[in-house]
Amino acid sequence: MIKKYSFFAFASITLLCLFFASCRSAKYLEEGQALVVDVDMEGVPPRLQEQAHAYVSNELKPNSRLNLTIYNMFNTKNGAYKKLGLRNVGEPPNILDSSFVDFSARQINGYLLTRGYFHASVTPEVEIRNKKAKIVFRADTGAFYTLGDISYIITDSAIANIYQRDVRPISKVKSGKQFNSADLLEEREDVYLALKEHGYYDYLRQYMRVGVDTNAYMNQADLHFEVLNPNESSNHTVYEIDSVHVLVQKPEQYTGKRNPKRYVDSLLGISFEDETGRFRLKPLARYMYVRSGNKYNIREENNSYDRLYEMNGFRNVKINYEKVDSNKLDVYYTLIPRPVMANQLEGEFAFSSGMSGFNVGNTFSHRNVFGGAEHLEVKLRYGVLFDPRLPGNLQNKIFNTDFQFGVNLIFPRLMLPFGHPGSSGKYGLPRTTLSSNLQLFQQDGTYANRYFTNSINYLWYTSENTQHSLTPISLEYRVGRLNAAFAQELEEEGYLLYVRSNNREYFGLGAQYAFTYNARKLLRLEGFNYFRGSVDMSGNVLGLASGLFNLQKNTDGQRLVFGVPYLQYAKAELDYRWYKYLGGNRQFVFRFNSGVAVPYGNNSSLLIFEKSFFSGGMNGIRAWQARTLGPGSYNREVLPNENLRRNLRNLDQLGEFKLETNAEYRFRLLNRFLGAKLNGATFLDAGNIWRLQKNELNPGGEFQADKFLAQIAIGTGFGLRMDMDYFVLRLDAGLKVKDPQFSGSDQWVIKELFNSREFKRMYNATHRPDRYSFFQYNFSVGLPF
Repeated sequence: MIKKYSFFAFASITLLCLFFASCRSAKYLEEGQALVVDVDMEGVPPRLQEQAHAYVSNELKPNSRLNLTIYNMFNTKNGAYKKLGLRNVGEPPNILDSSFVDFSARQINGYLLTRGYFHASVTPEVEIRNKKAKIVFRADTGAFYTLGDISYIITDSAIANIYQRDVRPISKVKSGKQFNSADLLEEREDVYLALKEHGYYDYLRQYMRVGVDTNAYMNQADLHFEVLNPNESSNHTVYEIDSVHVLVQKPEQYTGKRNPKRYVDSLLGISFEDETGRFRLKPLARYMYVRSGNKYNIREENNSYDRLYEMNGFRNVKINYEKVDSNKLDVYYTLIPRPVMANQLEGEFAFSSGMSGFNVGNTFSHRNVFGGAEHLEVKLRYGVLFDPRLPGNLQNKIFNTDFQFGVNLIFPRLMLPFGHPGSSGKYGLPRTTLSSNLQLFQQDGTYANRYFTNSINYLWYTSENTQHSLTPISLEYRVGRLNAAFAQELEEEGYLLYVRSNNREYFGLGAQYAFTYNARKLLRLEGFNYFRGSVDMSGNVLGLASGLFNLQKNTDGQRLVFGVPYLQYAKAELDYRWYKYLGGNRQFVFRFNSGVAVPYGNNSSLLIFEKSFFSGGMNGIRAWQARTLGPGSYNREVLPNENLRRNLRNLDQLGEFKLETNAEYRFRLLNRFLGAKLNGATFLDAGNIWRLQKNELNPGGEFQADKFLAQIAIGTGFGLRMDMDYFVLRLDAGLKVKDPQFSGSDQWVIKELFNSREFKRMYNATHRPDRYSFFQYNFSVGLPF
C-alpha cells in the first residue's frame, strides 16, 4: 500500500514534470513552425480588452499547459508529432499561421468599429524565438463617436404608437452615449417582439432600417430609424386567431389499442383529435394560450410551448398557423406524447472516514394517469454503510441501513376550489403534488427509526424568477426506538433526556412555505443572485385543539392525539448565493446558509432528530463527513467509553442553529476528457451548528455570542467536475484547516498535516473508535450549490 507521504511526493513530482514538459512542447515542432505562447493587445481600451480577445482566432490562442501536455503524451513519437493514429485527448498545439493573424486583426478592428471607433486600425506584430511566438495586436483607435440626433420615420401610426409606448422607454439608444452597434440590434429586436405581441404576424426584422450619419459634427453619429411598410399602398396587418385545432399524434412506436377521440369543445372553442385515445382536452387547453378571438401574440405562443413541454407528457410540441382570411389565422397544436411508462435505476458508491457503502434506487413513472399529463412516481431506495472497524464478518460490519419507499402524484395545475393568480401558468407551470413516504432506518443494532409522512404541496410562480411552494398539510408519524441495552447504558451515564427525546413515537400536523428567487439560473454560467427562504411550523392547530378539548396527557406531561404525543416546533432556513461570472468558463460563487429550529409547547425539551440541523457532508463543509462536526466546541472525548462513542455516532452531533458560508472558484481544466468537459474548483468552507440551550449530551455545544466565532470550523479543498451536459459527476477533496472540537491554537489542525501519524495516534487513543482524517472525499452527482 502506498504511504500517504509517498503519494503526495509522487503527485508533486508528477505535477512539476507536467509543468516543465509543457514548457518544452515546442521541441516537437518542425523547422519553420512556432508555437503561440502569448497573445497581447496594446491600445485597446481596458474595458473592451476581454471582449476584443474573443475575436482572436482560436487557432492563435495559447494552449493550456495541462491540455497540451496531455496531448503530447499520446500524440508524439521519436521527438515529433505523429501523422497518423492521433488520439482525441487534450488540446493540439496552436501553431503560428499568418493567415489567422491577419484574420484576427481584421476581426478586432471590426469589433472596435462596432463600439464607435470608426477610424480604428489594428496592426499585428509577431516575435519568434526558439520556436515560440508572441503576438501583439497594436490598435490605434482614435476618438470614439457619440450618438447625436436620433430621428424616426414610421408611417404606420399604430406601429409608431406601439414603438413610443413599449420600446422607446426601455431603449439604450440615447443621445450623448457612445456608439454601440449592439444597442441598435437590441432596439430592432425589441421592436420585432413588441409588434409580434400585438398581432403583427407577418412583421420581419428586416422592415426596420437604421442609417448612421457621421458627417454632421466631429466625432458624432446621427441615427435615422425607419420602419418600412410591406408595400407603398398598405400598412402592416394585425392578425386575429380564428379557429383552434389540437391533435395528439400517435407516435410511430405506439402500440396501444384505444379508440381515437374526435370532438369539438364548444365551450373552449377548440377542435380536438387524440389518436392515442388517452388524453383529455380540458387540462391541456389551460396552457394553450393562443385562443380563438385573440390577436396573434408571439409571447403567448412561447408560453404555450414552455408550459406544454413542462407538463413532461410530450416529447414534441408544434404550433403552426394557416391564413384563412386577410387578417385571420387558424392555429394548429400538434402534440406527440412521450412513452406513458418509464423505469429508472440509479446507484452511487459512498466512502468516508474509513467507512464505505452504496445506495441503489428505482423510480417507476406513469406520465398520464388521468388523461391530463398527471405524473405518478413510485420510488424505492436502499442504502447501506459498512464500518470495517466493527468485529465479525461482513454482515456484522453493517453500520446502518436505510430503506425508503415513496409515492408522488403530480398534477400539472393547482387543485384548488377557488381561483388563484398562479393558476394561469404565465411564468411557470403550477403543480399540485400529493405524496406519501415511508423510511425505515436501522443503525448498528442501537437505533431504529420508522418515519411515515403524507403531504399536499402547491407550487406556482408570480414572475419569471420567483417561485412559491406551500404545503398546507403535512402529516407525519414517527416511531424511534433505542436498543434496550443501549438505552439503559445512556441512562446510567446521565443521558436520560436524550433517551426520552429519541426513544419515543410522535404525531405531527404542520405546514411549510418556501420562497425561491432565480432558481432557473443555477446552471447558467453568468452573474446573478439566488435566494431561498423557508418556514416550517407544526403543532399550532393541535395545540389549540388540546386546550379546547383538554386532551389526555402522558406521564411526561405531553398532550396526546390518538394516544401519541404531538409535535410543536418552528423552523426557518435561509440560503443566499452570489454568482459572479468572470468570463470564459470561470465563475466565483459565495454562499451564506443559516437556519434555526425552536421546539416549544408539547415537546420543548429537545428538537426531534428529523428536524435537527447537522453540519459537514458533500453539500456543506466538505472537509467533514456528514453529522461529524459540532455542535459548537463539542468533543466526543467527553463520552466515557468506546462503546458509547460507537453507538452514538451520527446521532449526537446535531443542533438547533446552523451557520455556514462557502466560497468556490470554478474553472475549465480540459475541453475534452473521456467524452466530457472536465472542470475544476477550489473552495473554502466555514461554519458550524449549535444547541440553543445547554444539553448534557453536548457540553460546549450551546450557542454563545462571545464564543461562536472561535467555534467556526474551516475547511478548504479542490474538486473535479465531469460535465456530461445532462448531468455533472463531482469529486471533491476537502482538507480540515480549523477544527473547533479542540481549543486555542490547537484548533488550527492544518499545522499537524505533516505530523499526521503522531497526531492521529494521540487522537485515536482518546477517541476510539473514532479516527481522525485530515482529508474528506465526496463523490456525487450535481454541483454542491
